[in-house]
Amino acid sequence: MSDDVTARIEADIKSNPVVLYMKGTPVFPQCGFSARVVQILSHVGAPFKGVNVLEDMEIREGIKAYTNWPTIPQLYVQGEFVGGCDIVMEMFQSGELQAMLKEKGIATKAEA
Repeated sequence: MSDDVTARIEADIKSNPVVLYMKGTPVFPQCGFSARVVQILSHVGAPFKGVNVLEDMEIREGIKAYTNWPTIPQLYVQGEFVGGCDIVMEMFQSGELQAMLKEKGIATKAEA
């Protein structure tokens, strides 16, 4: 992975409180797993930046190497890797995701 790709990933996750590396866009997800995470984030009302890995092969491969995590989507909150679709779903169902977002200072619908 090039330093340029690493720098781009780090810039994204440091300058946006919540970042989702996904297939497609938040408005038009192009895989079921990405769509599910978008739905969860939208449901809790957490604002996030979607990064479409299908538009950029370097980022698509780079993000997998960056986290040593083989699948997309990947969710980051305040620069910290949270996980993929299954982990985000489990955290959402248990209330852990909402608690983590609140703890990290991310405004959600519950607080609005």
